[in-house]
Amino acid sequence: MSIKLALPKGRFLSPTVNLLSRVDLGFSDYGSETRQYRRQSAKFPYLSAKIFQEKDIPIQVAVGNYDLGICGLDWIEELLVKYPASALVKVSSLDYGEGNVHVVASNQAGISDLDELLAKQNDWRMVSEYPNLTEAFALNLRIRRFRIFPVWGAAEVYPPENADLAILSERDDIDLEAQGLVSLMNLLPVTAFLIANRESLENKDLSPILSCLSSKLATKAQISSSVIASQRRSDPITSHSQWQRKEIKLALPDGHQQPPASQFLKKAGLNLQGYPSRAWIHRPSVDLDWLGIKVIRPQDMPLQVATGNFDLAITGKDWLQEHLYRFPSSPVKELLDLRFGKVRIVAAISQDISAANINELKLLIQRGKFAPLRVVSEYINIADKYLRDNYVSPYKLIPTWGASEAFLPEDADLLIDNAQTGKTLAQHNLKVIDVLFQSAACLIGNKDSLDLPDKKEKMEIFAQILSARLS
Repeated sequence: MSIKLALPKGRFLSPTVNLLSRVDLGFSDYGSETRQYRRQSAKFPYLSAKIFQEKDIPIQVAVGNYDLGICGLDWIEELLVKYPASALVKVSSLDYGEGNVHVVASNQAGISDLDELLAKQNDWRMVSEYPNLTEAFALNLRIRRFRIFPVWGAAEVYPPENADLAILSERDDIDLEAQGLVSLMNLLPVTAFLIANRESLENKDLSPILSCLSSKLATKAQISSSVIASQRRSDPITSHSQWQRKEIKLALPDGHQQPPASQFLKKAGLNLQGYPSRAWIHRPSVDLDWLGIKVIRPQDMPLQVATGNFDLAITGKDWLQEHLYRFPSSPVKELLDLRFGKVRIVAAISQDISAANINELKLLIQRGKFAPLRVVSEYINIADKYLRDNYVSPYKLIPTWGASEAFLPEDADLLIDNAQTGKTLAQHNLKVIDVLFQSAACLIGNKDSLDLPDKKEKMEIFAQILSARLS
C-alpha cells in the first residue's frame, strides 16, 4: 500500500512545515528552502509527498492522484461549488490561516453594504480568482445581470474603473482599506484544511496518518494587523479619479517581472514613481500626463486589452499567443518586441522516457505506452494547438497554475512550459524534446484604440519612446 500526500507551496508552506514537524510525519526536508517537489517519509515508508501550487491540490485529490492534501478552504470551496459530487472530502480544519474571502467594492463607489449594492444598479462587473464562488455568490443574491472576469490574481487592482466588485482573499478590513476597498460581505474564512479522496478513505488504511495529523493542530500565528498595515502604503501614487481621466491606459506587469520592466522603462527615459514596489501601489505615476498606469498580472493582460480596459500593456509573447490561440479574432496585436525577459516555450518529458523528439514520443503513444498522453501546462491553448499541429492522439490536457514540472512523471507525461536556461527542468530529471517558440516581453495594443486618431497618436508616441531604447 502507498499513500500520497499533496503539500502546499506559498502562503501555507511555513505553518504546514510547523505542523508536520510537530506531528513527526518524517518530512524533515520540507521547507521554504526546498527546491525538490518530491518527499519520502522517514517514519512511514509507504508515505510520499509532493509539493504543489495550492490551487492545484483540491483537483489532484478529487481526481484520485493523491490520497490526502493540505490547502485553503477557499480553493476547496471553489472546486466544490462547481463539482459538489466530486470525490473530495473535507477531513478537518487545521486551525491556521488568516483572513477571509471578501466581496469588496471601491471606497469611491458609495456602497457600504449589500442592500445598497442591490438597489444601486442592475448590471454588475465582477472580477476574481474564484469564478465559481463569484457565480454562486451572484446567483444566491439573485443579482439579475452580472459579468464575471476571471483573473490569475491581483483582483484588488480592478475596481472601480474596470470592475464594480472583486471577490478576493485578504487578512482583514484594515488591509482592504489600505487598498481603497470596502468589504461588503465575508464569504468564507481562509483556513487550512486536511482533505482526502473519498475512495482512498474507503479503500486504504489512512488511519496512521490521520491519527498523526489530528493529534496536534498547528497554532495560528498571531500577527498584528496594525504592524502589517504600517508597512504598506495606503495612498496610491495615482488616485482612482486621476487614473480614470487619463487618455491612454497602460498595464505593467507585477511580481518578478517588475524589476526588468522597470529597468527597461527607466532606460527608455520614463520617470516612474511607485514602480517597482512591494507596497500596495497599483497605480504608479509617470511624467506623461495623458498616460494612466495599473499593475496587473501579465497572464491577464491580453484579455484586459482585448476588452478595452487598457489600450496598451507590457506582457510576454507567450501570454499573447495563449490568448490569440483561444481568440483568433481578438483586437489585440503586438506593437513592439521589447527583447527582454527572453525564454523558450518547450515540450519536456522525463529523462526515463526513450524519446528524443515529438515524433519518437508519438511512436510510443501508437505502441500503447500512453493511453492517453497526459499533458500538463499553464499554457493550455498553446499546448492544445501544438498537439493538434503534430497530430498527437489521444491526449488529455491538465491545466495548472504554476510549478507544472512537479507533475512529471507520476501525474503527467508531457510538459509544455517556459524555460530560460533549462536548469530547473534538469534538476527535476526532465529533458526538452522540442522548442515551440521563443518568447520575450512585448508591447501589445488594442486595434480598436488605434483606430481612434487621438488615441493612435499617443499610443504611437509611447511605442516610439520604447523603440528608441532598442535602437
